[in-house]
Amino acid sequence: MALWDRLTSTRRPEEGTAACSVDEVRERILAVNRPTAPFQVIDGRDEGVDLIAEWKIVDAQWYEIFAKAGLEKVFRIHLKFDPEAHEVRAKDHEYSLSWSAGVPTLEVAMSRFSGQKQSVQFGTAYAFTEEFRPGQVYRYRFSTGEMKRPIQETVTGCGWTYKGIAFGKL
Repeated sequence: MALWDRLTSTRRPEEGTAACSVDEVRERILAVNRPTAPFQVIDGRDEGVDLIAEWKIVDAQWYEIFAKAGLEKVFRIHLKFDPEAHEVRAKDHEYSLSWSAGVPTLEVAMSRFSGQKQSVQFGTAYAFTEEFRPGQVYRYRFSTGEMKRPIQETVTGCGWTYKGIAFGKL
């Protein structure tokens, strides 16, 4: 793997892997969705891309976890298919997030990130438990790799390249 590929999160398929159709690639990427994952892959046509992977910030099962974690950033991956080159072009986006009474609301921020990002947020909280003893109440870890890795493996398994875009348009 070249240095530039590493810096841009680009992953290439193993040599000899047959390339799937664009519909098959889309179907397989959407299949990474599962109820236990803290992220989801959704249709991105409204934003001018093919798919978007994002944290489940507004999902009822997850927003309390994200709120307790004090997550202040929304991480999204915009995916666009290039059938001729057998590439899924990916660009990371990060936005500021604020919480109001435990409900997430996007706020307008003076800065926004767009490119390729690797980050991990983690923490834990201790308080009195139901047994009236001090103990760990919750622990969390959110990693951009947790979202990227399954998508990259799916794309390369389809014989396509996951091409991370650091600069420019998708």
